[in-house]
Amino acid sequence: MRGRPAGAYRRRMMERLGRITQTDLAVTVVVAGIAFASTVFSLEDTPEGLASLRELLPWGLPLMVLAVAPLLWLSAFPVPVAVVSVLATTVYYPLGYPDNLIVVAGAAALFTLVSLGYRRTGWLLGLTQYLIIHVFETLHFGEPRLGYALGMFAWVLVVLVGGEAMRKRREYLDMVRRHAEEAERTREEEARRRASEERLKLAREVHDVIAHHISLINVQAGSALYLIDSQPERAAAALAAIKQASGETLRELRAILGVLRVVDEEAPRSPASGLDRLDELLAGVRASGIEVRSEVAGEPRRLGAGAEAAAYRIVQESLTNVVRHSGAGTVTVSVEYAPDGVSVRVSDDGRGAVDGFVAGNGITGMRDRAEALGGELTAAADPGGGFTVRAWLPD
Repeated sequence: MRGRPAGAYRRRMMERLGRITQTDLAVTVVVAGIAFASTVFSLEDTPEGLASLRELLPWGLPLMVLAVAPLLWLSAFPVPVAVVSVLATTVYYPLGYPDNLIVVAGAAALFTLVSLGYRRTGWLLGLTQYLIIHVFETLHFGEPRLGYALGMFAWVLVVLVGGEAMRKRREYLDMVRRHAEEAERTREEEARRRASEERLKLAREVHDVIAHHISLINVQAGSALYLIDSQPERAAAALAAIKQASGETLRELRAILGVLRVVDEEAPRSPASGLDRLDELLAGVRASGIEVRSEVAGEPRRLGAGAEAAAYRIVQESLTNVVRHSGAGTVTVSVEYAPDGVSVRVSDDGRGAVDGFVAGNGITGMRDRAEALGGELTAAADPGGGFTVRAWLPD
């Protein structure tokens, strides 16, 4: 069991060693070229010229390779590579080998180290290298070379501060990316929320249409069966009412399904049902044998689309409940227009509500419609019998 983690660790290390990025390869080639060219130029000034390359032996050339070669794995192992490269360039100069730009290898490693977020390690390595080299020079020459020291210190700061700037830029780009991803997730969640709301809205529309008209059809069909032998003319009237109700059902279902089919249209092909169709709604209930009274107060006007549709559906669902459950002989529908909205009331003289009455889907849907517009709805049995639904819908 103990061998497995060690084996997995070795495999991960080997995989990382095998991943040499194009950026690391490019940096290594450029630094190697700079080191080689600067060494050649410095040796050309000597009496023996390039023949004096032996001056790099025995340790100068290995130190140059040790400073440059690890840069191939700078992204995979930034801290170890920076330590090795900076240490090699620090040891190279005090040994008296030809002056060149091998220090660029250490600078590249420090810059990358700080830019990747290893700030403390990067600054510590950079300043330690600077102090070691210039303390050695002070001891070697017997006095500090102040101008040279200040110039090199400025270059160290340029490398380290440049790494900080790159780190900040990388963090900024990461933040922008995260914000973009978060905005995309927010848009997707908003789209899903709106789609869910639309599905709920369409489900309510289908429920209201089906429940109302099927209830009327059921009542008329029962009447037709009962009267078809004794009073065929009344049975025919009931069948005509069934035909009208079924046609109305099909028309409204086509309108609802049309919204689902034409998903890219900015608006429906036909306006939603509103209070201007209230008379048709009441006529269907009258055909079921229930007396319907209509009361309108205030100045009738076309309300906003949301209020119009909600008012119509609330009246429709209330009448459906009257037909299906109340056993009422009379129902009164009142609509009162106000400057800032409309109130509707549907009351019947039926049996009211049984003990332990719990609102069903129909009343819950009506209440949701009203509250979605900032209004309110109450539905309760009347003290003297019957049931009343009241709703206020702001415009």
